[in-house]
Amino acid sequence: MTQTLEPDTGTAQRTVETWLADFEAALQAADGTAAAALFATDCYWRDLISFSWNLTTVEGREQVADLVVATASATGACRFATEEPAEEADGVTTAWITFETAVGRGRGLLRLIDEDGPKAWTLLTTLHELKGHEEPRGTARPMGAEHGASRDRVTWLERQQAEAESLGSTTQPYVLVIGGGQGGIALGARLRQLGVTALVIDKHSRPGDQWRGRYKSLCLHDPVWYDHLPYLKFPDNWPVFAPKDKIADWLESYTKVMEIPYWSSTTATSASYSQETGEWTVEVEREGRPLTLRPKQLVLATGMSGKPNLPDLPGMDVFRGDQHHSSAHPGPDAYAGKKCVVIGSNNSSFDICGALWEHGADVTMVQRSSTHVVRSDSLMEIGLGALYSEEAVASGMTTEKADLVFASLPYRIMHTFQIPLYEQMAERDKDFYQRLEAAGFDHDWGDDGSGLFMKYLRRGSGYYIDVGAADLVANGDVKLAHGQVDHLTEHSVVLADGTELEADLVVYATGYGSMNGWAADLIDQGTADRVGKVWGLGSDTTKDPGPWEGEQRNMWKPTQQEGLWFHGGNLHQSRHYSLYLALQLKARAEGIATPVYGLQEVHHLR
Repeated sequence: MTQTLEPDTGTAQRTVETWLADFEAALQAADGTAAAALFATDCYWRDLISFSWNLTTVEGREQVADLVVATASATGACRFATEEPAEEADGVTTAWITFETAVGRGRGLLRLIDEDGPKAWTLLTTLHELKGHEEPRGTARPMGAEHGASRDRVTWLERQQAEAESLGSTTQPYVLVIGGGQGGIALGARLRQLGVTALVIDKHSRPGDQWRGRYKSLCLHDPVWYDHLPYLKFPDNWPVFAPKDKIADWLESYTKVMEIPYWSSTTATSASYSQETGEWTVEVEREGRPLTLRPKQLVLATGMSGKPNLPDLPGMDVFRGDQHHSSAHPGPDAYAGKKCVVIGSNNSSFDICGALWEHGADVTMVQRSSTHVVRSDSLMEIGLGALYSEEAVASGMTTEKADLVFASLPYRIMHTFQIPLYEQMAERDKDFYQRLEAAGFDHDWGDDGSGLFMKYLRRGSGYYIDVGAADLVANGDVKLAHGQVDHLTEHSVVLADGTELEADLVVYATGYGSMNGWAADLIDQGTADRVGKVWGLGSDTTKDPGPWEGEQRNMWKPTQQEGLWFHGGNLHQSRHYSLYLALQLKARAEGIATPVYGLQEVHHLR
């Protein structure tokens, strides 16, 4: 009888356990030198608030030592253990880990390589709950019913009504979240579960109107497995790519089911911070009535893309057709048979061009600079499939686990993981790219060939996830023009080379500015400049100037303006990073010490 030997996983597990014991000993001694010696020469430790009360990545042994010396004593990290058996593949030992700090519980992901013994190549540490302030979930869920007889009984509805009536009048929100799209809603749900008195306000009349008001062909370009909200996942029969109105209705239902304090039809008109009182004075108009709110913490969840970039072009005042930014585009219905010029060549431009063509418009796209296009099915299969797909779910990859795997890849080297994926996509869709470029489309793969996701992280623009409209450009159904716009006439768009494009409609798909533009409008320019540019890594690639930051500038973490935070991103980022922002806010609400390590310096004002 032949015996089949199982692979030896015990060696990997013992290696990890020894490393964790040595690491914990170095931390408890606050010995930066000893801790750094456990890391490889090229190493990365990404911490999401568990040690640093910040979102920060240290690179190299010297920075590891500095983080340990600065934070270890106060953090009190201990009880490091593996959450499941460690595994070794291709010379890398990988382990899911858990640990505790003086104030909370954490989990992370460790990768070891052999460099004169097992050394840490990457380490992710995250805080996922605060001791004594755990979310009421699972076995800690509330009873709901109050059994017995009581003449003083207050029903659930009565408590809800009393809370709603007091908020903003006799009770001030500790946190005010301005912006009630998916980002504000996700954060509102987190804060609600943590028992933080918070209020989400939005100018629209209903949650989800941010989606309802967009052009009617809009749908999510990311697949459903990537887009769940906290606590409440989409049903198993939810479309892979959800139409905008379906997402809008989901957000509205979610807001109600998760009992998020949410004021619709409310606009913040001004805000100022008092260093003496440590609170904000925020003037709002709620359904036309003025009101003053005084939160301790102010979160701008007004959209990662920031303020619409509407160009100021000669002749805009004399153009006799319709013109608007893509964010205000009503849809194609009124433009059948009309000549339409869409300026720009990114996601919104392609979507709008495609919808206009479907409704019989004569459409021209004006490409001002090169754009990266990736086909949706290729992106799903090659780019996201291992973490966010039906197959990933079947293999045991939960959304939460996938998010941590994604977070564990340091931004400094993330492009090296992305490049081979996009090389596969280029080969798979070679015929498509040949047709697109033969039509005159100026295509790129990013500054270093790393494709869409790095472009998104670095600059938030310059790409299109193709759901069909790129074929219209490749086929010539949507016409293509190149260059900058020089001016408009009464009936046309004139490019810098003199090309004149007759137009009944001009859509400016010209992107957005930094989120701190909202801060300038609401607070003042000085505050916006003190915070600096929001978004980008400092990669020194196109539209992402250095110096290197190693994290998204000013997102989900403390800024140079006390009590001011920025939250947003795509649905994946809103879901994942809302946890760490909520925990930072909860800690401050409870008076827990939150010494910030590595507060971001300001290198770029806008």
